[in-house]
Amino acid sequence: MTKKTAITKNGRRPRPFPKGRPLEEAALEEVRELLEGKMVRRDLLIEHLHLLQDRFGHLAARHLRALAEILGLSQAEVWEVASFYAHFDLVKEGETPPPTLTIRVCDSLPCRMRGAEALAEALAATLDPGKVRVLRAPCMGRCDRAPAVMLGKRDLSGRNVAQLAAEARAAAADPARTRQAPPPAERLAAARARGAYRWRDRPPAAGEVLAALETAGLRGMGGAGFPTHAKWRIVRENVARAGEGHVVVNADEGEPGTFKDRHLLETAPHRVLEGALIAAEVVGARTVWIYLRDEYPALHALLAEEIAALEEAGLAAPGRIVLRRGAGAYICGEESALIESLEGRRGLPRHRPPYVAEKGLFGKPTLVNNVETLWWAGRIVTEGPEIFAVEHNGRRGLRHYSVSGRVKRPGVHLLPAGATIGEVIAAAGGMEEGHRFAAWVPGGASSGILPATLDDVPLDFGCLEPHGAFIGSAAVMVLSDRDDIADAARGFLAFFAHESCGQCTPCRAGCAKALQLMEGPWDAERLGRLGALMRDASICGLGQAAPNAFETVLRHFPDAARES
Repeated sequence: MTKKTAITKNGRRPRPFPKGRPLEEAALEEVRELLEGKMVRRDLLIEHLHLLQDRFGHLAARHLRALAEILGLSQAEVWEVASFYAHFDLVKEGETPPPTLTIRVCDSLPCRMRGAEALAEALAATLDPGKVRVLRAPCMGRCDRAPAVMLGKRDLSGRNVAQLAAEARAAAADPARTRQAPPPAERLAAARARGAYRWRDRPPAAGEVLAALETAGLRGMGGAGFPTHAKWRIVRENVARAGEGHVVVNADEGEPGTFKDRHLLETAPHRVLEGALIAAEVVGARTVWIYLRDEYPALHALLAEEIAALEEAGLAAPGRIVLRRGAGAYICGEESALIESLEGRRGLPRHRPPYVAEKGLFGKPTLVNNVETLWWAGRIVTEGPEIFAVEHNGRRGLRHYSVSGRVKRPGVHLLPAGATIGEVIAAAGGMEEGHRFAAWVPGGASSGILPATLDDVPLDFGCLEPHGAFIGSAAVMVLSDRDDIADAARGFLAFFAHESCGQCTPCRAGCAKALQLMEGPWDAERLGRLGALMRDASICGLGQAAPNAFETVLRHFPDAARES
């Protein structure tokens, strides 16, 4: 007779083996050693994952099990967060870890224009796949140096195949060649010499600051264009009611064509840090958080050094400014998804704005501002509104344009908000030799594609909407008669399909379906219905704006859509 298993007091039979992955003492000790001297909190999960990835080159399942044990989280929660972000390599038992060296080649539009696809293929064929992994990556914020390439944490953009192969082989023998020194930015001593942080001797009244921002007419430079003074005032009121609040610097620019925030931080980081501290004083925030995209490792080192310098100089209390890394997720540029990531979770957008109580960081009202917004806010407060309120073509204000594509001098160019595409191209040195201006993208992949004939429209908020586009982050990409307009739109939709967080069906399925409908001659009617659905039903701006890519092509380049 078969012996029956005893039933426990809760009425269930005991398991013949422990549930889930067993905890390995050796892995637990390795993770504890790595975290020694560091805070162990739930919101630091992504930071701890970075430590593991940096130390071992991947995230082994046994280390994730140990990390879950230390943080008191379920294995499922740690795994779902780690697997959400593109820069983490998860390796289960029995699987082969990735090679020690990784080369990432950008496949966004400005880099494809400069031969990125052929470069990636040639590198993969040249290098030993067992020693060097070649990955195609979304925009890495180096469109001005296209094709953008990263060897580990080192920027090797603009190199050819032979140069990159030589660097990879040298890095195999010397890991230091995968790291890069911080950029030669204006450091604290130089910033103080020009007058930075003098306002701390007599902090300006909140009313004076808000009035200066309103007089200048500063609006959010991340894309939404919400009046800065109004946003700060709303957050200030909510912080007063809640008794606590936060300021977040959104430095997670990830949309193809966008790199102005990197430029501003690499050249004058204290203009941004000063603007963030002024914002914290005005709204009553305890902490300033900087969320920096992981594609900027040298900039991360620079900011860490300058924050430490501020603390040493007594200009910021220890822990007042907290620097955090993203992990390869474009969606985290959306402010509520960014907050989820700061709390150590997947970057899934929330339904309500973060300045509302219970919806901000750690349940407290939170001011989220783009890097350029804070760069200008600090200058307006310390130097006066007139430095920004420049009038041109009937518009007022200044902005930094990230200019890439078929121009002679790609880069960040400061121009009035009323500048036209012709003036932007002129500032970038004109068109490349042998190329004729044909089309342009005004504000990143989600802003739409416009024809060269619209060369008299000011690149400012509210001016491009009648043409089905918007200024967004002012990431201008210039296309010529040699470029395939329909292929550019397909590249944008492929990017959005890859970067969708997957939370809502209209965006998740809509981007993938649009991409299918854009293969071969486009079905204008079906794409039109799909675009309307995505715009009306998606949770956040990714799904709402993604249709601009194909809708503007159908509107302004119908022949390109038919002949695709």
